[in-house]
Amino acid sequence: MSRAQIFASPDEAVRVVKNGDTVLVGGFGFAGMPFDLIDALIRHGAGDLTIVSNNAGNGDVGLAALLKAGRVRKILCSFPRQVDSYVFDDLYRRGEIELEVVPQGNLAERMRAAGAGIGAFYCPTGVGTPLAEGKETRTIDGRDYVLEYPIKGDVALISAHTADTMGNLVYRKTARNFGPVMATAATTTVVQVSSIVEAGRIDPEVVVTPSIYVDRVVQVEPRHYTVQGAR
Repeated sequence: MSRAQIFASPDEAVRVVKNGDTVLVGGFGFAGMPFDLIDALIRHGAGDLTIVSNNAGNGDVGLAALLKAGRVRKILCSFPRQVDSYVFDDLYRRGEIELEVVPQGNLAERMRAAGAGIGAFYCPTGVGTPLAEGKETRTIDGRDYVLEYPIKGDVALISAHTADTMGNLVYRKTARNFGPVMATAATTTVVQVSSIVEAGRIDPEVVVTPSIYVDRVVQVEPRHYTVQGAR
């Protein structure tokens, strides 16, 4: 069986990230955002990154802080603009970051396809819109579809609630969001958790992400953020 490495600090856990990597970052807004891993990545110094996440950061913490530090070359996300996305807005208006908008379902399915070894798939979402420009289209049973390719990551940074010493993961409620598909789509998956228990303590029936998809785990203290981005 696969056994994840347990690290003493987020800084040690993220040292695997290299300049130019594609990094999948879990979270739906603040829910499930791996704040400690992102902060460690900023300290680590890797740059020229391509980030894949649901949105482009909130306030000035987490993913927004990584963008503000100038470490991100491009971001793929489904929801780049909202009331507190001012860091991304400023970078994008100044032409300092590239953006690829991906419909939310397509984003999840493209990562799932990467984890499942699927070469490409046809999807109706985005047909007839600028998001489908330059992409192959096909009519199947009278409905138009666009060809989408998998999104693979060099590294995934995700947050879970509990891990065992093998690396099996369970999540807490909506904080689960993109974590499971990102774990399967990356070459190396790094996870921050609130607690680590001995192997066998987690009921196999409730494991969401099996240890085979998990490479590095670090335990951190839970932190809470408001929608304005204040700690």
